Order: sequence, then C-alpha cells, then structure tokens
Amino acid sequence: MAIKQFKPMTPGTRFRAISESLEVTRKGPEKSLVEALPQKGGRNHHGHITMRRRGGRHKRKYRVIDFKRNKFGVPARVIAIEYDPNRSANIALVEYNDGERRYILHPAGLEVGHSVVSGPGSDVRTGNAMPLSEIPLGTTVHNIELRSGAGGKMARSAGAGVQIVAKEGQFVTLRMPSSEMRMVRRECMATVGQVGNIDHNKQSVGKAGANRWRGKRPKVRGVVMNPVDHPLGGGEGRSSGGRHPVSPWGLKDGVKTRKAKKASTRLIVRGRKRGKATQ
Repeated sequence: MAIKQFKPMTPGTRFRAISESLEVTRKGPEKSLVEALPQKGGRNHHGHITMRRRGGRHKRKYRVIDFKRNKFGVPARVIAIEYDPNRSANIALVEYNDGERRYILHPAGLEVGHSVVSGPGSDVRTGNAMPLSEIPLGTTVHNIELRSGAGGKMARSAGAGVQIVAKEGQFVTLRMPSSEMRMVRRECMATVGQVGNIDHNKQSVGKAGANRWRGKRPKVRGVVMNPVDHPLGGGEGRSSGGRHPVSPWGLKDGVKTRKAKKASTRLIVRGRKRGKATQ
C-alpha cells in the first residue's frame, strides 16, 4: 500500500497523507452483507450523553464480517477487496463454491482470484483459517479466538500480526504486537497471515475537519472551564488547576479502571512493554 502526500496548496493539505488504496478493487459494498448503523452521538437509550465528544460523522453502513470462519471444508474465491469505513483494515469479499458470499478481513498478500478455505486440515496459506494446534511455530496469524467457536477477537486491526512461539499441553503461546505473551487454547481458530493495509499508521488527517468526518468532536480542557462546569475550572487569570487531573465528576484521570479477570489474566505469560511494540 502506498501513501499519497499532498502539495501544501492549503493549510489542510500541507501535512495530509492518505492511503492510495491500490489494493481496493471495488467501491460499493455487497448489499446483502450490510446493516444500518444509526448515529447515536454518544447517547444511550435515555438520550443521556454517556460518551462525550462524539457525533456529526458521515453516514455509513456496517459491513457484516465473518470473524468465526465456520464454513469448514468449502473453498471460497476472493472476488473483490473493499474499503470498510468501520475499521482500519480492508475487507475481502469471498464467494464459496455453493454460491454464498461473506466478508473476511483482508490479509496482506491476498489478491482477487485467490482461493481460501477454513477448518481443520487446511493448508497453511495466507487467508486460510484453522485451529492453532495445526499452525507451525513461527507463523504469523490474525483474527484469533479466545474461546473456541466465539469468533476472532484479537489482532483484527490494520497491520496486526501475532506470532506463534510455543505449544505445550492444551495451550499455544502467542507473541502479541504489543510484545505481550499470552496463552490461548489450542482448539481456537486463527487465520494465517498479517492483516493488510499495513501503512495505515502512516496516514495523517491533515486538518481538524477530517476528524469531524469521523465523528470526533473537539476536546476542551477542564482548566479553561468555569467552576460550575469542571472541578479544575475557575481561578483568577491562568491556572493549572491546583490538583490532580480529574473528570468533570471528580474521578481521577489516568487511573487504570480495568478489573483483573482471572480467566483472562492468568493466561498472560508476560505483560506488554509500555511504549514499545514489535512491529
């Protein structure tokens, strides 16, 4: 994938860099595989804002992705590679021999006309899905299940790839893009290859309006608000707040809120290294 740079004709194009989408072969989605994606503006069913700074994005539809890859033993041919506005990775439209069509995540190197298949006994080729126990050590995989049959949960974003480093008993040890090492049960499915659109992280929106297209609204600092609006607001002249950063409701910012889940945390062999990644 190539990155397109713009000439600085305007302030918005001076630093803009977008994907040329050379891999994409089709513009419109498959109508039978799209669903409505209503705009909620960060509001819940009561109409209350529960997620701030969201709203005003461009209209789009949700593409139904086959994360389970549970059509075992039936070959499928890639008939198109498409852009998906709901994720950083591109998606591939595949048609099975029985005529059914599904979307899958597009792995790097998979092209129109290639064939893919899923299930035990499949060849170890890019785009094929199979249990982790059948994939050789050192292979890069993506779209990995955490529970057998539940569908892929890990390594689904653009450029993501997980390496299989060990097999012992009922578990397979994986090296995540964050350098975290974790174990997953050997019967869980994974797709061979690295997720495509590898240069996604090299893109630059170039202007604030491009984030508004994506539904991201401006963020205002608490220290410039009035006391009625934020605990850090107010003061004579410029003020740094005078206390630790907090939310508008007085909860500390920057504090980890994830509760350790024993079923998941116990399978982490080595935690991630903050600020470093293998890719």
